[in-house]
Amino acid sequence: MKQLPLVYHKKILVLGLAKSGTAAAEILHDLGAFVTVNDSKPFEQNKNAQYLLSKGMTVICGSHPENLLDEGFSLIVKNPGIPYTNPVIADAKKRGIPVWSEVELAYRISDAPMIGITGSNGKTTTTTLIFDMLEGGIKQPLIAGNIGTVASSVATKATEDNIIVTELSSFQLMGTEELKPKIAVLTNLYEAHLDYHTDFREYTDAKFNVTKKQDATDWFVYNGEQKIVTDYALKTKAQKVPFYVSNKTEDGISADDLYVYWNGEKLFEKSIIKLRGKHNLENVLAATAVSLLLDCSLINIMEVLNSFHGVKHRTQFVCEWKNRKFYNDSKATNALATKSALEGFSEPVIWIAGGVDRGHSFDELIPHIHNVKALIHYGATVDRLQEFGVKQAIPSVIPVSNLLEAVAEAVKLSAEGDIVLLSPACASWDQYESFEVRGDEFIEQVLALNE
Repeated sequence: MKQLPLVYHKKILVLGLAKSGTAAAEILHDLGAFVTVNDSKPFEQNKNAQYLLSKGMTVICGSHPENLLDEGFSLIVKNPGIPYTNPVIADAKKRGIPVWSEVELAYRISDAPMIGITGSNGKTTTTTLIFDMLEGGIKQPLIAGNIGTVASSVATKATEDNIIVTELSSFQLMGTEELKPKIAVLTNLYEAHLDYHTDFREYTDAKFNVTKKQDATDWFVYNGEQKIVTDYALKTKAQKVPFYVSNKTEDGISADDLYVYWNGEKLFEKSIIKLRGKHNLENVLAATAVSLLLDCSLINIMEVLNSFHGVKHRTQFVCEWKNRKFYNDSKATNALATKSALEGFSEPVIWIAGGVDRGHSFDELIPHIHNVKALIHYGATVDRLQEFGVKQAIPSVIPVSNLLEAVAEAVKLSAEGDIVLLSPACASWDQYESFEVRGDEFIEQVLALNE
C-alpha cells in the first residue's frame, strides 16, 4: 500500500459508514490521519461506529450537525450513496473542501494498476468476465468496487503483480479527482439514477470520469455504436478501442452473425458465446478487448465464453428440464432491462413478470414480445400487466398470486424447446426484500424440478 502524505496528520471526515466508509476510515487512520466519522445511524445501533471508536477515532452518530465542518477538515471521504445535495457536502463545496469517494482513496494507495468498468447496463457482467479471463495470466486479477468488494480494502492488499478489476458506479465516479485506470470501459449510457443526479448530463459526466484523467499510455474501451458514448470518446486522451455488435469493422473489436473480429481479423466463431442477447454481446466484446490488451491467451478467453452462463440474477441460465431452459433475470427491475433479456431469445418464451408498480410504461417491450407465448404475472402490477398482455395479443395472459404459482403455471404451459424467463420489469418490494431474494426463490423452485 502506498503512503499518502496529503492525509498524514490532517483532519479527515468520513461521512457515512457501511462497508466502504468503515474501510476508508480504518485506512486513513492507519495512514496517520486524524479521522472523524459521522453517520446518521444512532451509536447504540451502530457496530461500525463502535468499532472505529475503539480504534481511537472520533465518532459522531445520529445526525449530521450543521456546524460539523467547523472543525477544519482538509478532506471528506463520503459514502457513495450520500447525494451531493446533502447539507454537509453542499457546505464542503462552498468551503472548497475536496470530497472523495472511497474509490479515489483506493486508486491513490494502490500498488496495482486498475481496470475501471462503468456504464448504465452490463457493468457487473463485464467486470466478472474480465476477472475470469485474466485469471492465470501475467498479472493476477483482484475484483473490487460496486460489485460488492470494497475497492480501498482490496487496494491495501494489492501488489505490482496484481491488477484490480473494478466496477464503478456514477455515485463513486463523481467523487474522483485523479483516478486514472490503465484501461477504462464504458459499456453504454441510458437515463438512470436521476433521483440522485441533478440531470442526465451530470450523470453522464460522472461516467466520463472513468477516462477523464487517462493519457496516451492508457486505453479506453467503449461502445462505438452509441452516439452519446462516441461523443464522450472524442474527449479522451487515451488510446481508443471501440466495440461494435452489429457488423464487422476494421478498428477495435466487432462481431457479425458468424464471427468476432479484432481490428478486422477473425478471432473466433460467435457460436462459442453462451451468453444470450445483444446486451450481453456488448459485455463480451468489451471484456475480450480488455483481456487482449493485457495479453491474455485467446484460448483462455474462449474457454470463459464457452462456459460462462451469466452473473446471478442477470439473464442467468439456471438449468434445463425436459428440454425446457430456465433463466433468472430477477435484476430486471424496469422495462429497459427486461427488453434486453427478451430480445436475446428467438425460441418461444414463457415470460414471468410483476412486482412493484413504478409507473413506467411497458410499451418499449412491444417489439420484443413476438415470440412470447405466455405472460404469467403477479404482484402490484397485476392489473397493468394483464391489460398490456391482452392488448398485445399474447396467446396466454395469466395472473397468479405469487412467484411460486407463476413457476408452477409456467411448467404446466411449457413445451419442449421453450424458454421460461423470470424477467419481472418491476421492483421486488411488494413481496420480497430484494431482487436477490426473489431470484433465489425462482432458482430454488426450478432446481427442485430435477430432484
